[in-house]
Amino acid sequence: MNSDAGKSDTLIRVLLADDQALVRSGFRVLLQSAADVEVVGEAADGGQAIELARTTRADVILMDIRMPGMDGLEAARRLAADEDLAGVKVLILTTFEDDENVVEALRAGASGFLTKDVELPDLLHAIRVVARGEALLSPGATRRLIARVLTQPDRPRPQANAAATKSKLEVLTDREREVLTLVGGGLSNDEIAATLFLSPLTAKTHVSRIMTKLAVRDRAQLVVLAYETGLVSPGK
Repeated sequence: MNSDAGKSDTLIRVLLADDQALVRSGFRVLLQSAADVEVVGEAADGGQAIELARTTRADVILMDIRMPGMDGLEAARRLAADEDLAGVKVLILTTFEDDENVVEALRAGASGFLTKDVELPDLLHAIRVVARGEALLSPGATRRLIARVLTQPDRPRPQANAAATKSKLEVLTDREREVLTLVGGGLSNDEIAATLFLSPLTAKTHVSRIMTKLAVRDRAQLVVLAYETGLVSPGK
């Protein structure tokens, strides 16, 4: 997971948002070991995270979900809705108890998620990948989490909402639907290219056009959408 270490030639500005000072301190110490990462601030709740994102011009926020006041989920929603902060990427810090909220955060615009016991190489890899905006963090793990949450027997699935969600796909071409299905299955651009016998650049272009047509920020939202519309189902 650390094969990209040292490859970035720009400084990635990271903001830490967690109500526990000890957790923030731990992540700060870990991140200080990387020459291409700078911790530019710490926030104890979602409101502070948004304000610091503005003043520090952070590239990536490591955001806990459960915080007093404004939680990480609401903060992710507000960040995604703010055009001035559109370039800020959110990585959700989670525990297994937060599955439902993690999916909601991905739907709201978070770029991926990490467990709080993440190892340093994986943490740095995640920050670099999300900062580049090239791919969803741990697509396989994200896909499994979304499948588990969205297919719970007691999860409400209003027909009106389901129909509205599915109608979004009408703007896509047949090829774009194929690509979206593969994105939902956790494939990278290179893997999509190999599967459909395309060049990596063409695959990347298809993904970018799909995100534009569906008005989503990144691949995390595409994976959620692929499940909600039925393009991808558990075990597929």
